[in-house]
Amino acid sequence: MEASSEHIEALIEREILNATKSLCPICKKIVDAVIFRKDSQVWIEKKCDKHGLTEDVYWGSYELYKKASRYACSGRRVLNPNVVYQSCPESCGMCREHLSHSALVNLVVTNRCNLSCWYCFFYAQKQGYVYEPSLEQIKKMLRVVKNEKPVPSNAIQLTGGEPTLRQDLTEIIKLAKEEGFSHVQLNSNGIALAHDPELVRKIRNAGTNTLYLSFDGVTPETNPKNHYEIPGIIENCRRAKLGIVLVPTIIRGINDHEVGEIIKFASANIDIVRSVNFQPVSLVRRMTRSRRMKHRITIPDVIERIEEQTDGEIAREDFYPVPYTASITRFVESITRKPQYELSAHFACGMATYAFKENGKLIPITRFINVEGLFEYLNEKAGEISAGGNKYLTKLKMLRKLGGFIDKEKKPKSFNITKTLYNILLRHSYGALGKLHEKTLFIGLMHFQDLYNYDIERVKRCCIHYVTPDKRLIPFCAFNVLPELYRGRIQKKYSIPSEEWERVTGKKLRDDL
Repeated sequence: MEASSEHIEALIEREILNATKSLCPICKKIVDAVIFRKDSQVWIEKKCDKHGLTEDVYWGSYELYKKASRYACSGRRVLNPNVVYQSCPESCGMCREHLSHSALVNLVVTNRCNLSCWYCFFYAQKQGYVYEPSLEQIKKMLRVVKNEKPVPSNAIQLTGGEPTLRQDLTEIIKLAKEEGFSHVQLNSNGIALAHDPELVRKIRNAGTNTLYLSFDGVTPETNPKNHYEIPGIIENCRRAKLGIVLVPTIIRGINDHEVGEIIKFASANIDIVRSVNFQPVSLVRRMTRSRRMKHRITIPDVIERIEEQTDGEIAREDFYPVPYTASITRFVESITRKPQYELSAHFACGMATYAFKENGKLIPITRFINVEGLFEYLNEKAGEISAGGNKYLTKLKMLRKLGGFIDKEKKPKSFNITKTLYNILLRHSYGALGKLHEKTLFIGLMHFQDLYNYDIERVKRCCIHYVTPDKRLIPFCAFNVLPELYRGRIQKKYSIPSEEWERVTGKKLRDDL
């Protein structure tokens, strides 16, 4: 690829942060790309021989990018890949070159939906077919996930389309539990659950742990899809003791002024709302640069709005990238001598914090725990044990030292955080982690890619995958951004034409809306 002298000079003037590979947003050819500092932001630029230069905002804050990049890591390769590596992201499956195991796996149970949101991956093009795998196909897909080595995922998300349109949804949930998934999450807009409390009770009793609920704002203008159903959804889940994760898709100029109110709403319902997982919009359609810039928002941009709109109750300093938790994995692995569940996503994929509620206020965990000191200590002790140190002596030292990372004056009085950390770190208790989620509000941000900001290094480290009927595990940002290779091609192969589905079922797809 030839670069003009003007282009080379422009690159020299910039602070290049990383060289990577990307995709041309027009022809989708793999192209060279650079990630660079541009004033206070981080941008990505790529050049296609045929379609020229494209650049877009990668991260809205250079300062936060540098903080997050300190925790970059590569996870453990899969030992039993489903495909042979050819080129990333054109031969996903999972291949031996992938650098993360599956942390959460999406299983699409239908492509039908009762809404038609313009920003949705699935609404990016009219499909013309119905994809609804049979129970037998679903069982086989669940077993593909459980067969991943050395660390199979313990979390499955049933997604769509809109999963509640399937009449056999409870049977699917039961199948997931029977196949050994300790965490079953239902991704839904919740409309059916607002009107049918018995359905909520059934999916909870079948084994659903969490409702992953679309929730784009606190007003009808920002959340037209299910604003009027939200009170019913919340109350029905409360009665059924079904925890909720609120999932706002954040779009600049549309609902980014309500991120603080969304957190306040979650805090007001903290007895049943476990988390808010903000998702900056992925721009899935072809659009002009001016329109992209109008709607583009990144993880740091949302964090800045959170800080502003909560008056600093939740601040940018409270957030850390997803792979930051790798220190816990290394320490537990050194104790157990077994491969453990690891969140080794790319550092630019997401950031998060935990907040406790006390006296009506949210207190981020970083305000009373020296998290950087604690995690450095975990890395140090993991190294000592791996080098032949006595793990039992290390456990005793850890027990004595743990309290030193906690500010006893500032910690919540209503929760024994020291005991919880002990159970998570030294007894590696999944139940203790569950109790932490019940007592806190997890505030996370995950920005899935689109063709304009695509970074193949992120795809290689993706830990959120899709399982497909052809027995493959495919990274999220390959599956959805390249539908002609993955989502569209695979689902069409295992689907029936819309007209045939309507004839066989006696239903009309338009009646779903």
